[in-house]
Amino acid sequence: MNERIAGCRQCPRLVDWREKTAREKRRSFAGHEYWGRPVPNLGDPQAQGLIIGLAPAAHGANRTGRMFTGDRSGDFLFAALHRAGLASQARAVDRNDGLKLHKIMITAAVHCAPPANKPTREEEATCAPFLQETLALRPWRSILCLGGLAWAALKRAEPQGDWTAFGHGAQARLASGCAVVGCYHPSQQNTFTGRLTPEMMDQAISLFAAPFD
Repeated sequence: MNERIAGCRQCPRLVDWREKTAREKRRSFAGHEYWGRPVPNLGDPQAQGLIIGLAPAAHGANRTGRMFTGDRSGDFLFAALHRAGLASQARAVDRNDGLKLHKIMITAAVHCAPPANKPTREEEATCAPFLQETLALRPWRSILCLGGLAWAALKRAEPQGDWTAFGHGAQARLASGCAVVGCYHPSQQNTFTGRLTPEMMDQAISLFAAPFD
């Protein structure tokens, strides 16, 4: 599946944007070779918990080729996962930095970096089969949704269940019995303003990890 994700070219706008970004690069990463393709799932092959993000960052995962790697959002997330014992290290710099995840996998509602970090509904729908295939990999014990868009993508994929409105710390349950936890996205807009603090992130991850810890 990861090979099919990385080779996907179904959304012309996203293909153009991710490849343009990879060619033109940010000045601070001028010497880097950008990934510039859809970003595959990341995690433990025996994972029991799934984390769903929105989409790769243009100069983060679109550059490094690994989920939440190489940007401030990833620094915040992996620091929290490391504190919880779910990641081998607190920082994710590039694909070869030795990072390992324990008991968890990370995916995204959309696997390509979108302009202004905003995929269209059509692009979300085109990428939805990858999320559905990820959900079908195994009987997940719990799922952590980073942001309202990830929560909505999961709800579209699994409409049956005991659903509530998204919010930080919101809890729902899929028809399979899988627990779902909502968490504000660790974007700079949220972490720099204090809308999402390390303590809040730890709380959400604790709820997420409880079913398989």
